[in-house]
Amino acid sequence: MPYVNIKITREGNVTAAQKASLIKGTTELLRDVLGKDPNTTMVVIDEVDLDNWGIGALPALEFRAQRQK
Repeated sequence: MPYVNIKITREGNVTAAQKASLIKGTTELLRDVLGKDPNTTMVVIDEVDLDNWGIGALPALEFRAQRQK
């Protein structure tokens, strides 16, 4: 029983249709590549506030600001 956890930042406007597409695509990928049963595949999407997301030892917004310099 595969379990996939997708984490994305809570920014912009990710629609329910986009999330459904992620769930479907991930499930199909596991079926096609690993032969996993779609009926027992779980996909969870977590939206994380940018304040709670870090990259390269920095908060995400600070990391992005440094990359744009």
